[in-house]
Amino acid sequence: MGALATGWRPGSVLCCVGLGSCIGLALVDQDAGVAGVAHIVMPAGDGDPPAHFAHTAVPVLAGRTVAAGARREDLVAILVGGAQMFTFGSGQQIGARNEQAVREALVQAHIPVVAADTGGQSGRTFRVRIDDRVTASVRTTGQAEKQLSLDQLVKQTGTTSDSGASAVPNRRQTTSEMVN
Repeated sequence: MGALATGWRPGSVLCCVGLGSCIGLALVDQDAGVAGVAHIVMPAGDGDPPAHFAHTAVPVLAGRTVAAGARREDLVAILVGGAQMFTFGSGQQIGARNEQAVREALVQAHIPVVAADTGGQSGRTFRVRIDDRVTASVRTTGQAEKQLSLDQLVKQTGTTSDSGASAVPNRRQTTSEMVN
């Protein structure tokens, strides 16, 4: 938790295990074959460590992914996690707040979201594999692993929730729903 990593070598696998209310964020440059992943724990804080908080994780991960060989203008994002794992009397929805904070930071960074699997009440494991192409998959507790498409933009939030969060603007000015 609160960690980040980048990969560019064929055969590399970047993974976020045990995502509950946390957000697993991947930034990918498909053309360069480079990806970075952060396990974001909270929407905001003092920024130490930077990957722990959405507002600091996004720019730090973008910088490290570019340093690993990605082109800044070709980065796209994948979001996984943000579940409501526990019910608090005060109605806190940490998972939804984490997702919203990450989406806001991506808007500020001009990075479009191309895939998301967020919300619900189950934990997830998120993997990004680097081979001839960068691929991403998610395994929700009690379900089979499924591939996430990196070729389309998402209008809403992910495949398991619809919190009405605004979509990240696309440089190409087109959007479509993610295909399950």
